[in-house]
Amino acid sequence: MSLRGLWWLLALVAFLTLIVVITADFPALQHWFSFHTGTTTTHPNPVYYNFWSGFGSDLGEATLITTVGLGVYTGVRKANCHTKGCWRIGHHPLEGTPYHLCAHHHPDVPEGGANLAQILEHGRRAKARAASPSEKEVPAAP
Repeated sequence: MSLRGLWWLLALVAFLTLIVVITADFPALQHWFSFHTGTTTTHPNPVYYNFWSGFGSDLGEATLITTVGLGVYTGVRKANCHTKGCWRIGHHPLEGTPYHLCAHHHPDVPEGGANLAQILEHGRRAKARAASPSEKEVPAAP
């Protein structure tokens, strides 16, 4: 962690500590905090009933939103270019590897896009590679 990041972390911890101390030390803030989080008890309701009916019920929604957000992030990460830091969609598999790259990072995709002649030539080379016998295959004996 850099020195600058350490200072930001220290400032955040100090700020949160200050908020906790102020809330714990001033009765007016204690009442405001307990009222708005629903932890105050009204006569017919049991303790923490207001919390789970109000502020606490949002915890499930926050969990759901976080889970959906992480799922979307995971899906995007699987579908995007495998070059570090690139958020483009990786449509082009790199032969011989498990990686999918975007048109910007793939070595076979031309800089300004491919014209028809380049696409046909690339297709012809791929068919020729597929049609040629591999070294692993042993010809059948007559």
